[in-house]
Amino acid sequence: MSTQPDVVVVGSGPNGMAAAVTMARAGLTVEVLEAQPTIGGGSRTLDLGLAPGIVNDICSAVHPLAIASPFFVDFDLRARGLEFTTPEISYAQPLDGRPAALAFHDLAKTVEHLGEAGPEWDRFFRPLLDRVDDTIWLSLGDKRSLPPTLRDPSGIANVVKFGLRLLSQASPAWNIPLSHETTQALFTGVGSHAIGPLPGMGTAAVATMLATIAHAGGWPSPVGGSQAITDALVADLEAHGGRVTPGVRVDHVSDMPAARAYILDTSAWNAAEIFSGLIPAHVDRALRDFKHGNAAAKVDFVLNGPVPWADPDVARAGTVHLGGTREQMAAAEGEVVAGRMPDHPVCLVSDPTVFDPSREVNGLRPLWTYCHVPFNCPIDPADYIIDQLERFAPGFRDTIVDYRSVPASEMSEHNQNYIGGDIATGIITFYRMLARPRTNWDNYSLGVPGAYLCSSATPPAPGVHGMNGWFAAQRALKHRFGITEAPSLSPQD
Repeated sequence: MSTQPDVVVVGSGPNGMAAAVTMARAGLTVEVLEAQPTIGGGSRTLDLGLAPGIVNDICSAVHPLAIASPFFVDFDLRARGLEFTTPEISYAQPLDGRPAALAFHDLAKTVEHLGEAGPEWDRFFRPLLDRVDDTIWLSLGDKRSLPPTLRDPSGIANVVKFGLRLLSQASPAWNIPLSHETTQALFTGVGSHAIGPLPGMGTAAVATMLATIAHAGGWPSPVGGSQAITDALVADLEAHGGRVTPGVRVDHVSDMPAARAYILDTSAWNAAEIFSGLIPAHVDRALRDFKHGNAAAKVDFVLNGPVPWADPDVARAGTVHLGGTREQMAAAEGEVVAGRMPDHPVCLVSDPTVFDPSREVNGLRPLWTYCHVPFNCPIDPADYIIDQLERFAPGFRDTIVDYRSVPASEMSEHNQNYIGGDIATGIITFYRMLARPRTNWDNYSLGVPGAYLCSSATPPAPGVHGMNGWFAAQRALKHRFGITEAPSLSPQD
């Protein structure tokens, strides 16, 4: 590679790597700079030194969008040799003193399991499954152009179906279409993948999309951990002449080699810092004023056996949402929004050994957890998460061999984008899903020729789907290099 690449990408998270792969496949020389000593950003699997042979997913763990997103559909991870496992039960919602609510991959089995509450779940989701790609494109589009699947009358009709369901769960009348406590709790738990007020547009949009995908392609995870996704992206980049250099922190554009285009997989604030003194004042101000959302605090466990769920069926789920009923979760999220640590925070849990037996080593297994806390909260989350697990899995404490706890205030130490524990890289509201990170027709431009932002601080939304990077790269190809057609991402090309 020449000393002056065509493109420099800052950050090796899924969006940065998606942008890098796209640019390299267009025939450009690409260099990715990563501040951390390990590559992958929000998609990394590391040995934390908790037990010999045990590795933990330190950011993301379960990956429905690594199969479903348009970027990864074209990139085709399975064709590149990645093995995914898809649990029969996509997610579970334990409830106090009664059987858990379960969302099976199969919608009909979910409806049967829910009993008298099943018909309303069926009415809510079955129409969206007729054309699930419409739901995916509507959720993961750039919010500026008409997605290709929606350019016909039936596609528009599906937009209406999706929109009506989203609005119903974003309003104070959210208990009308889902009137049973089990369906309410099951849906609200999925909404916890976005950290925000309940009800709210951001949480409702995420819940509607992810729950629909759960009944379509399911919620798969790569065998061996999230790092496998990053490794596949890096291998493709290198095969097309690009490279990734870890351990290089970029604080200003002067820290990077000269290039025709710069694509930043960073927070909006860090983007303003990197191009400080070069971007227009109004852009600089908007980037720095982009509000952070509420936060996550993480605990990575090593256990000597499976979680002893009170309802044994929960052990069959790939993801477990802890928080109890809809009312209990809404109250806990309300405390977080108000800046207070709830006594019983909403938690997300995944035991990868449930669907990937290779993760168990010498009878020990990892457990992935995080809970919702106020922005920049310094409180150690371990006791809160353990208490919630004990609530629904009595005896959990006895399975703990070791753990590593990371308060929200320290989350940025292993991923610079997670300032104050804001894993969404900016607040998720309806307005901020459209004007992300600022009000502008081109949300990826930094107001400097050749400078682009591609992180979760841009549309469409946070998540391991690569769409933000793909969209930013296509704009850079067109405006900086005159390449109007996006390159193929196929493993055969």
